[in-house]
Amino acid sequence: MLQYKTKTNCSISYFFSLLTAFLIFSCASSPSVNPGDEAFKKKDYSTAIAEYSESLKTNPNDFDLLFGRGRAKQELGNLEEAQLDFEQALYQDPNNFQVLLSLSIIQLDQKSYASALLYASKAEQISGAPAMASLLKGRALHYLGMPDEALKAYENAIQVDRNFGQAYFSRGLLKVALKREKDACEDFKLAAALEYPGGKEMLQKYCN
Repeated sequence: MLQYKTKTNCSISYFFSLLTAFLIFSCASSPSVNPGDEAFKKKDYSTAIAEYSESLKTNPNDFDLLFGRGRAKQELGNLEEAQLDFEQALYQDPNNFQVLLSLSIIQLDQKSYASALLYASKAEQISGAPAMASLLKGRALHYLGMPDEALKAYENAIQVDRNFGQAYFSRGLLKVALKREKDACEDFKLAAALEYPGGKEMLQKYCN
């Protein structure tokens, strides 16, 4: 596996926060609003879990309830419990890229990179999947020590969304690890222009 600098580890924390934000604001498959949804919006995750659990007593296979409870548990750091909810939600809707991305995030956080790659790759193949799917795939490949494949995944993310600052930033970090600082500078310039956190810092560190 390629070795990375401390800055990379810092970016990973921000990486997960952005992914969580993406999932929070993504549309659910149902327009109905559960009390758990309201609690989640208020960041009262414990109450959200309780509300979702109560509703699940009468609707144990409801995708939105399982997914919502999983997100709330994920926010509280209960990753194993969140994973169980996401897996049950995936069973109800095997082609839902939101839950696939959620599972990929958890696997990345737990350093289960092969599993993260599996979930992200499946999400990437679904019509309408966001650039985040390719970014997650690239991150998993990055950590599995498959730089060429990771670069392709980051490039795919950029093709889906040309304004995805995080994809430029991640690709730049990989190029630094590959001793391709000149190429990395182009990515850091774009990340900085898109105001992605850390872009300007990496630009100053490697491109002056």
